[in-house]
Amino acid sequence: MTKKSFQSLGMHPVLSKVIEKLQFREPTEIQEKVIPSIIQGKSVIGQSRTGSGKTHAFLLPLFNQIDTSKREVQFVITAPTRELAIQIYDEVKKIIHYAEKEEIWIPKLLIGGTDKQRMMEKLKNPPHIIVGTPGRILDLVTSEALSVYSAKTFVIDEADLMLDLGFINDVDKLLVRAKQDIQLLVFSATIPERLQHFFRKYLENPLYVRIDDHFSPETMEHRFIALKHRSKAAVIKEISKAIQPYLALIFTNGKNEADELLGKLLNEGLNAGIIHGGLTPRERKRVLKEIQNLKYEYVVATDLASRGIDIKGVSHVINAGLPKEEEFYIHRVGRTARAGQEGTAISLYTEDDFKLIDNLEQKGLTISYVDIVDEAFVEAKPWNKRQLRQKNTTVLEKEAWKQVRKSKKVKPGYKKKMKKEQENIKRKLAAKQKSKRRR
Repeated sequence: MTKKSFQSLGMHPVLSKVIEKLQFREPTEIQEKVIPSIIQGKSVIGQSRTGSGKTHAFLLPLFNQIDTSKREVQFVITAPTRELAIQIYDEVKKIIHYAEKEEIWIPKLLIGGTDKQRMMEKLKNPPHIIVGTPGRILDLVTSEALSVYSAKTFVIDEADLMLDLGFINDVDKLLVRAKQDIQLLVFSATIPERLQHFFRKYLENPLYVRIDDHFSPETMEHRFIALKHRSKAAVIKEISKAIQPYLALIFTNGKNEADELLGKLLNEGLNAGIIHGGLTPRERKRVLKEIQNLKYEYVVATDLASRGIDIKGVSHVINAGLPKEEEFYIHRVGRTARAGQEGTAISLYTEDDFKLIDNLEQKGLTISYVDIVDEAFVEAKPWNKRQLRQKNTTVLEKEAWKQVRKSKKVKPGYKKKMKKEQENIKRKLAAKQKSKRRR
């Protein structure tokens, strides 16, 4: 299928210049499929993996239909975390700058942790575009400092995380205060079943676009290393000798584990920082700035960073502990190999992870099993060698072993004798089964 150009999607000439300055050569698959419908005013549910271009899939068509003759709120864009709202707002400002419309297209960022009174004063002249967290936007609406009734479009970004963090209720309260026929744009890497009730309430015949041709980007490598009896920090130290990351995100399964791992990595001499939900908003802002300024080569993180924060320039993702669900694995590794770039995901695993690994492979993920020897990756036996041997152990063999008499005194050659006895019992059990079948 021939790739379309942005111009063929119905973009205004002003935005063609913006797209050129953004250095977008052609639309991604999600952009190609949703932009024309958004321009036509249809409600859309867009589901595609992290890093597939969802943000510009809704931003570009919204700017395409902005009405500068009216000084009122036209678009409301909601995000589940302050950091994500700030990042979307930065993209909004970039588009406005490239379009040379700084005095004409007026955006406003509405998030917690800022002076509410000062914000209320600034809202006396309504912006065209609101970007923010649902809680702060709702707070300003209920305080009558802001009205969203004039909005033509309402965007819910990272809808699955919005649901998980409990902010979907605030979104619900905002939509009750909006026009009944408002265009609703919902974007997410996954669409949980629990969102269906919300969709039925607000969406009538929306365009549902799901991009899942690739379980994971083709430009990404997935390397799995058996932890065995080693410490995670020691293995990551060895990994650091084999890779030269621009920036490596190291995922853990919780804040306490992240804090503990950071301490050990610093002791190992790694240049590492940390980001997780336990940090105060001010600390998170400082760390994100330090990450952007390339202060760290390694950043220990929890799943907050895989979904609620967009950290640019990640060349490697290291799973110090694998998550329990495939979706979380994909969220995490989606931090690298973004927009067609190459990336590497390295995961440490134990026997507890066999089920997840099996599910990932069944869904088509190509995994390389490796270890590190002399500061280089070398091929290792696949995780399931032992499991395959266990599957080949028949029920008869297990039953026969149960019936073998265990000697209290261990004498030379006892293993051979026990094996011989087990084989004899197995033959007798097999003969019994054969006899029963004949009857």
